[in-house]
Amino acid sequence: MTPGHIAAFLAVAALLAAGSPLVNAQTQAASTTAANKLPAPDKAFVQAASMSSSTEIDAAKLAMKNSQDEDVKSFARHMSTDHTNLTISLKMAAPLGVVVPKDNSEMEVLDSLKGLNGKAFDDAYIRKVGLKGHTKAVAAFQEEINTGQNADLKAAAQKSLPTIQEHLQMAQDLAAKKGINASE
Repeated sequence: MTPGHIAAFLAVAALLAAGSPLVNAQTQAASTTAANKLPAPDKAFVQAASMSSSTEIDAAKLAMKNSQDEDVKSFARHMSTDHTNLTISLKMAAPLGVVVPKDNSEMEVLDSLKGLNGKAFDDAYIRKVGLKGHTKAVAAFQEEINTGQNADLKAAAQKSLPTIQEHLQMAQDLAAKKGINASE
């Protein structure tokens, strides 16, 4: 071992012995991660909520390219902004060490929209993303409120549910305006 290696080794040993903030933070994060195994209802909520928002954001980008309808584009812009904010809220509510998935859109939904343009796109987007997507999201948020065990995630679901319900109402209004039967 060279004198430089010995000095580096002694410096690391001194930091460890002194309780280096970096080492303590990493140790604390590791132990927090191990301690924060989410119960199944909370895990399901994090997955469903992040998937919903990711799908909404990606579908809104498609709407901005594939739709010629200003009402649809306006709805898409609103969804993109709100779901970006909802994703941030979910990440802030998640316990330390719990990873909120990103870029986990429902590819089946997005793939079904990609080849469409104009009215065909608008109809599919309103049905699949606006109506069905928000119906599923409302159910996921309500389920977390009813059965979730993590207090922060439950609070985030309670705070965000009115926004998701408003989105569903907006989608229903848009569907009615465009003559789209929501039950199809």
